[in-house]
Amino acid sequence: MTNISSSLRVSTGLSACALAAGLLLTGCGGGGGTNGGTASIQSLETPPIVASAPATTAGTPASPAASQAVAGVSTLAANVRTAAAAACTAGNFGSFDRPFSPDSPWNSRPVAPVLGTATIPTALYTPTVAAGAWSSAAFQASASDAPMVVTGATAQGVWDPDSEVYRPSITIANWPAATTPATGTDGHAEIVDPATGVVHSFWGLKQVNGAWVAKQYAWTPLAGRGMGDPSHYYQGARAAGVSTLGGLIRTAEAVDGDTMYRHALAMSLDATGLSAAPTYQFPATSADSNAATTNSGQIPMGSLMMLPASFNAQALATPELRKVAETLKAYGAYVVDRNTGTPFVIYVEIGADLKLHRNGWSNATANDLELMRAAMRPVESASAWKDGNGNTSSTVTSTALNLLSMRGGWWRTKGTVSGDFDTWRQALVFPATTTQIEQANATGRAMNPVTWAIPATGETFRLDVDATGGASFRMTIADKVTGAVVYDSGYLNDGDSTTLVWPNVAGFKVTTWARSGVDNVESTVRPTLVKTGGPAASVCAG
Repeated sequence: MTNISSSLRVSTGLSACALAAGLLLTGCGGGGGTNGGTASIQSLETPPIVASAPATTAGTPASPAASQAVAGVSTLAANVRTAAAAACTAGNFGSFDRPFSPDSPWNSRPVAPVLGTATIPTALYTPTVAAGAWSSAAFQASASDAPMVVTGATAQGVWDPDSEVYRPSITIANWPAATTPATGTDGHAEIVDPATGVVHSFWGLKQVNGAWVAKQYAWTPLAGRGMGDPSHYYQGARAAGVSTLGGLIRTAEAVDGDTMYRHALAMSLDATGLSAAPTYQFPATSADSNAATTNSGQIPMGSLMMLPASFNAQALATPELRKVAETLKAYGAYVVDRNTGTPFVIYVEIGADLKLHRNGWSNATANDLELMRAAMRPVESASAWKDGNGNTSSTVTSTALNLLSMRGGWWRTKGTVSGDFDTWRQALVFPATTTQIEQANATGRAMNPVTWAIPATGETFRLDVDATGGASFRMTIADKVTGAVVYDSGYLNDGDSTTLVWPNVAGFKVTTWARSGVDNVESTVRPTLVKTGGPAASVCAG
């Protein structure tokens, strides 16, 4: 029997627990694996200005009311779905049946790919393409579905890896009655809400005494890239920081009669196939927290594995595998997770009619899988990329993505109440006030060190501010060794932008500042910091 369970996956996505002194957590942040630690901040470094009190920290997460949570999703829908609609209309992208943008890595394919030499080693079990207890399923929400409050599976609450806090609960605006998580301990389930344009991803989801509980919650835009970015680096329940919807062989397409699946597939490898250094690469933003000490192979998380053009897929004895093999020749499979004991697992949606061994164990099928394992190689480069609509795209491999997040921990330097980070709006949200609130974040959590996105000396960046209600934003960069401030944007208002050349320092420390409006209305601030000179991240959204 093939063991395709996921192994330890406390994925911080950065450098194994390595938000380091900036985070000062007692344990790693969670990510689709095991308990994410206590996530209580033991101490914070001295703020830039003496603070009257610390704002919300990871040890004391805010508990927004259900109405606030629903409002957050509604705001996201207005900002994201509208922008995505026109670009995603062609090909029905950004939908329940065809998630993510046409130029998402999931929906794009390389032209004339150059394959590397690394191979997937054999392991304890036979490779497989399967649904079952360790896979996932998607459930489509409708406006008539009632809200649902999901509480923590433990007293700590629900781990929110984007905010890097435990939440007492998460309220989902529309919860399909048919929602059924995978029966494995990973408890994967995806709730797709087309009205709000959000994919809600759960890890460890289950019902206890009629109530829903989960270990972790994350989300991704339905019309987005389907991969994390440096600011919103964890967008699902896979170790790579992606939704389990990405690359999943769906129920409908398993029997659609096509010669291949029209998207890249999702794959997990055993630790003997995964690399310890680097642990992940673009487009992944995360890996298992113990990857550097446990992995022993050559293939980083995020690698695109393909079969060579010369591979004779039609010679395989198993009809179901011919379609998979043709897909691996055209689109490939992204490595997004780690399993225990299986050379590779390609994930099929739970309930799909795709069974490799329909009449009992088949040696011919096992031989086919072994041929595929031995022939697959990672993509090193390509002459071009075609998006899901067949257009040549320069955005598939673009790293011109936002680096800044407004997550905590914030120190309040002015005012008597604090603003809080809203993951759905990706913004710091201040309550209505007539007295200005000012907060500073010197913890390093505003810019997570996703390895392929760390700014380099001399690179040019554009800082833009999107704010409402009169809020404003400021960013400083200091030399980490001397403490000297080498860049200060000053306070920027809604619509303001500036460019900066990354300073020549051996190490840097970014401090973010935010001020509320004073017109007695809610105010929000959401900055973006994007490297210039590259193509936009997506033609669609996210």
